[in-house]
Amino acid sequence: MRKVYMDRIAGTPLHPRVKEAMLPYLGERFGNPQNLHSFGQTAAEALEGARARVAALINAEPSEIYFTSSGTESNNFALKGLALAKRKQGKHSVVSAIEHLSVLNSVKSLERLGYTSTQVPVDQQAVIDPDEIRKAIMPETTVVSIMLANSEVGTIQPHFQEIAEVCRQAGVVLHTDAVAAAGVIPVDVQELGVQALSLAGNQFYGPNGSAALYVRKGTGILPLIDGGIQEHGKRAGSENLPGIVGLGEAAEIAGREMENRIARVQPLRDRIVQHLSFEMEHVVLTGHPVNRLPHHASFCVAFVEGEAMLLTLDMQGIAVSSGSACTSKSLKVSHVLLAMGLDHALAQGSLVFSLIDSLTQEDIDYFIEIFSPNIEKLRKMSPLYTQYLEENNNDVQ
Repeated sequence: MRKVYMDRIAGTPLHPRVKEAMLPYLGERFGNPQNLHSFGQTAAEALEGARARVAALINAEPSEIYFTSSGTESNNFALKGLALAKRKQGKHSVVSAIEHLSVLNSVKSLERLGYTSTQVPVDQQAVIDPDEIRKAIMPETTVVSIMLANSEVGTIQPHFQEIAEVCRQAGVVLHTDAVAAAGVIPVDVQELGVQALSLAGNQFYGPNGSAALYVRKGTGILPLIDGGIQEHGKRAGSENLPGIVGLGEAAEIAGREMENRIARVQPLRDRIVQHLSFEMEHVVLTGHPVNRLPHHASFCVAFVEGEAMLLTLDMQGIAVSSGSACTSKSLKVSHVLLAMGLDHALAQGSLVFSLIDSLTQEDIDYFIEIFSPNIEKLRKMSPLYTQYLEENNNDVQ
């Protein structure tokens, strides 16, 4: 059976050169970067080399990079650490309604400590209006967190720099969850105008468990994990050196190969969009039609549940996602799709394709060949589809 992996938002395969770079640190180079002996100094050199590579990917200074275990940890670190550092100035934050759960739940945790927050809405394409940010900011607002690109519907915020200017004028810290964007599209913290940014290696062929938080020099942030002096005293615990080395290698490769990667996957993505949007009935493209991640296509398929499509495709070797990776097992309707104004029934039919570089035109052709017949079979079992046909004077074929 042909195997077609189209679930990049859940994780990417490890790049062979990343694996090669990591192997010595899983064996003979086992030293602790905090030690002064030669084993430790070899490890410290690798640690700082990786820090410089990650910094270069987003045009930051190496001293502004803090290594973490995941995008979720980076978001927790940012939301809680920035807010707690600013608690004397105010205890209010602003986020969008489509943020990752690691951002939304971090805000909820802060609320249990007496903080408040405001969620700003998005339009039907998951785009945020800078005026909504402006209206939400209050005198006690200290932190705003707006994702650069949404992993579920693919939208890249087209007005992000305007949002940053609103925050700058208001004197509040701006964090962005760039996990879906960094290493995939060009990301420059200087151009974005952010004070903090989250990224994760498993989105650009680095190892799972490797991530980072960028914090602009001079921006106050309190540690999320207390203990020793690692990561400039901001993130305690022995460093995951193999993962960090892998992240650094993946970042360097991503920066060098990004243009070619985009050129490879975007036409394949467009073929999927063409087929589902224009060659099938009752399928709705979700997210922005233009300002979207180059490897990403997302839809809602009417009269069919996302889990049913996912499992049916998996039995034929095709891996896709239904809703965000963090909610696909919860059987809950995506908060992102509901925030975009989709009705509950249609949102149940969420399907997300996120393509890796090794996919071919033949892989996409295989998917297209089997997708429509599978949807027809699933719809014939759907009481909603039967009701629709009856109401429109059609018969189930």
